[in-house]
Amino acid sequence: MKYKSVFDIIGPVMVGPSSSHTAGAARIGLLGRKLFGHTPDHVDIHLYGSFKDTYQGHGTDVALIGGLLGFDTDDSRIIKAKEYADEQNLHVNFMLHEEERSHPNTAVVDLVKGDDRLKLEGISIGGGKIELVSINDYEINISGNYHSLLVFHEDTFGTIARVTTVLGNNEINVSQMNVSRKEKGDIALMTIELDEEISESVIQEVEQIDGVERVIEMADD
Repeated sequence: MKYKSVFDIIGPVMVGPSSSHTAGAARIGLLGRKLFGHTPDHVDIHLYGSFKDTYQGHGTDVALIGGLLGFDTDDSRIIKAKEYADEQNLHVNFMLHEEERSHPNTAVVDLVKGDDRLKLEGISIGGGKIELVSINDYEINISGNYHSLLVFHEDTFGTIARVTTVLGNNEINVSQMNVSRKEKGDIALMTIELDEEISESVIQEVEQIDGVERVIEMADD
């Protein structure tokens, strides 16, 4: 097996006993917060597999809450994340499920603040690395290691080409791209991982494309 860096072997700098159950969980929560854009009022967290079995013993619960509060894996405040959540009026409800998912370290996170809602499914794949495998029940695959755009758009001819044309005209290189839809002709989700940051003016240009419903920017770690 080839490793890209020493951190693939020894894991990340982190608070907690487990790179999978603690650091990975914190990153899932943190990525959820980045996508949501602010601290939610209420979060339902569904745990499966080994996340369910060890979530308190390995600090998966406080790690997920810490991530939702914006704490990174090495932030010592993770240990007291529940207290900080109470101070910010963030209510978190954990639910444990026997159902098997595609990966043993799986968390499904429902975030709510007023009318804003976001549902994401994340898996911790080891060494502090994670993948998001769905957002609002759209199947995706993003790691959070790259600057990304999530573009909700009408499933109509030419929309994808118009988005990529805007990126190309602004000399922004795409490292990975995926399109997911629930039904033909319905709203689809385009996930685009980029090699560089993207300016607000380019995001606004994408938002103005005919057929685009919503754009979410996700900065890299």
